[in-house]
Amino acid sequence: MNIERIVLLVAGFMVLASAILSVWHTPEWIYLTGFVGANLMFSAMTGFCPMVLILRKLGFKHGHSFK
Repeated sequence: MNIERIVLLVAGFMVLASAILSVWHTPEWIYLTGFVGANLMFSAMTGFCPMVLILRKLGFKHGHSFK
C-alpha cells in the first residue's frame, strides 16, 4: 500500500467514524469531521500533509492513488 492510498483510507475512516459517533454518542464528534475536511483542503492548497511525513519515516513509498 502506498502513502496516497493510506492517507485517503485514514481520512475516510475518520470522517465515517466521527459522523457515526456524533449520532450515537455526542454531537461534538462532528468537529472531528470538520477538522479532517479542513486538513484535506489545506493539504490540497499547500501540498503539505503531516501524515505523509509520518508515513515516509515509517518506510512507506509514494505511488499512484488511482489507476
